[in-house]
Amino acid sequence: MATPDRVSYWNKTRGLMFLMLGLWIFFGYVIHFFVSALNNIVILGFPLGFYMAAQGSLIAFVVMLFWFARKQNSIDEEHGVAED
Repeated sequence: MATPDRVSYWNKTRGLMFLMLGLWIFFGYVIHFFVSALNNIVILGFPLGFYMAAQGSLIAFVVMLFWFARKQNSIDEEHGVAED
């Protein structure tokens, strides 16, 4: 890989990593700081704070995992370093 292409590749990969880290902090910690406020919102009979603590964050992590893999694969293909 040429040097300018390598810099572009790592800039995109680093940006994706920081985005995912920010989302992980948001769903892992920030949401849980506001559980009492979120409990005022009721969805399907369950308070939103309880739902986010019990299942919502886990669902978000799984969705983030698949989205990250897909996005990283597209970055790899764009720069010619994709695996077969």
